Amino acid sequence: MMLRRLLILLLALSMAPTLGAAELVVAVRSDSEIGTLSKKEVVDIFLGRFRQLPGGQQAEPLDQATQSPERQAFYSALINKTSAEINAYWARLLFSGRVTPPRVMNTPEKMLEELINNPRAIGYVDKARLDRRLRVVFDISTP
Repeated sequence: MMLRRLLILLLALSMAPTLGAAELVVAVRSDSEIGTLSKKEVVDIFLGRFRQLPGGQQAEPLDQATQSPERQAFYSALINKTSAEINAYWARLLFSGRVTPPRVMNTPEKMLEELINNPRAIGYVDKARLDRRLRVVFDISTP
């Protein structure tokens, strides 16, 4: 009986993160010049490979706080990397002096605020938090 309860508890715990998982999208301000992006373009922007988009617009990528579940999910889904691996990647690039990482927003609310106020900002948010002031340029769940 005790083993059965333990197995049920473990099963419930293993399913908990997926039940409340956010559906992340990359978004910009609704009137931004940034158009729909491919996965490769999103990867290149968030890994600092380029900030100028094909149309000539400048993008200013925004990142979530290091330990946020959104950041973990974003990099895992996008490039199959952990937050620690992304931190190490940026540490190497910062040491070389070649590029700067995306600006970090400490809360999802700060991310939304910056996306709404900055026409060059691009960031990832839970799709449920979107409103008419924001527009999706890439859906992470789409292959």
